[in-house]
Amino acid sequence: MSPVIETGQTLRVFFEVEREIVRTLSTLVPRVGDLELKYRLCEHVWEAAQHARFLRERGRELGAFGSDEGVRPGVARPFDETIRHEDPLECLAALSQVLVGGLRNAYLSYLEAAEPLADWPTRNLVREFVSDAERHRLELEAWVGVRGSSAWSAHVSAAYCSLGGWNDEVERRVLPEGFEWLSDREPYSHPALPSRGPHPTCATAFGDDPAEFPIVRSWLTDPSTDPAIIRVMIYIWLMNEADAVDYLATIFFDTPTAPFDYHFDLARHLWDESRHSQFGFRQLPRLGIDLSTIEQQIVLYDVLVRMAPHERYVMVTWHFEASSFDIKAEVMDRVRELGDFEADTLLAFDRSDEQNHVRYGHRWLPMLLELFGETRDAKTFAFETAGRFNELEAEASARLGHGLPVERRLTALRIQEQVEAAR
Repeated sequence: MSPVIETGQTLRVFFEVEREIVRTLSTLVPRVGDLELKYRLCEHVWEAAQHARFLRERGRELGAFGSDEGVRPGVARPFDETIRHEDPLECLAALSQVLVGGLRNAYLSYLEAAEPLADWPTRNLVREFVSDAERHRLELEAWVGVRGSSAWSAHVSAAYCSLGGWNDEVERRVLPEGFEWLSDREPYSHPALPSRGPHPTCATAFGDDPAEFPIVRSWLTDPSTDPAIIRVMIYIWLMNEADAVDYLATIFFDTPTAPFDYHFDLARHLWDESRHSQFGFRQLPRLGIDLSTIEQQIVLYDVLVRMAPHERYVMVTWHFEASSFDIKAEVMDRVRELGDFEADTLLAFDRSDEQNHVRYGHRWLPMLLELFGETRDAKTFAFETAGRFNELEAEASARLGHGLPVERRLTALRIQEQVEAAR
């Protein structure tokens, strides 16, 4: 049985590497400013999670995989090191071209050695993983360019080669003299605010004054509001789910000992929120809306990144998403009056996804409470966390304010003017 056992052990290493890709690639999401890049990173995180799940399932079939799902320190260490550069694009280049590129080569080495018929189930999927890795490299090329030859990538490569790679695809080398592990200096910290590149930011896109905010809840539920106005507002709401993308992405790194199945559901949650944000990001220009006039909300990230991971998670699943169902149902009914099939489809999938997210929240909160030594029951914890969040949000909203002066800012009144002018 030794070939089977050795294969199971190899798949265990691959599983741990894919888990580390999920845990560390996600840290770059709030650090990069280009929304298109955020969206791509979320997709790559989700695909890495899918790879890891298959590797776990197949590895357990073969045996020698082990009963736990933890990542060994030697595997995690180069990933922890990779994200320590101050420039997130340098981190991304090293992660993509050195560590993920190394995994691609390790997969190729595995495919070359594996018996085609005996290990057909593994080889069939691993070929897909290789294809995904190559596509990811090409997708990121526009942002990382030639950074793969930078000093930082060389630093990460030295750390990676000191392990001998993931499947002996590189020669093991001694670390160069004077090599310093920056990850040994201090714990990793997420940025205090997410980067949004050229896009203006604000505390919140929601408010009561149509002359100040683009989304006015009373307009959304008023039967006299033009449904074309509501459609623009809901797309702005969806684009602002980039705030959820940024703060959800921080939870992976902060819960390294959580069960893999939690990270798998969280990766799907992250990719869903990314898709929802893309709904608005891509549809608004088609409606004649200038994205440079739309402030992007960052108050939720500002508050939640200062709270513990289980507090972040309960707020998004038990509160933000659970409380959105009723108003989104009304919005869907109004937008349907426009006969806009695409809008109907996007809103329906958004609502369906968020129902799943709430289910995730109820499934995983008890585990998180135990993980963080929380003794309150789930309902009490959720209620009291919401009270703490509300206090922090009031302070953050006053501090963050608006990024654009009112004369340059898209507001509900300006949406109304643009909709009427387009008719």
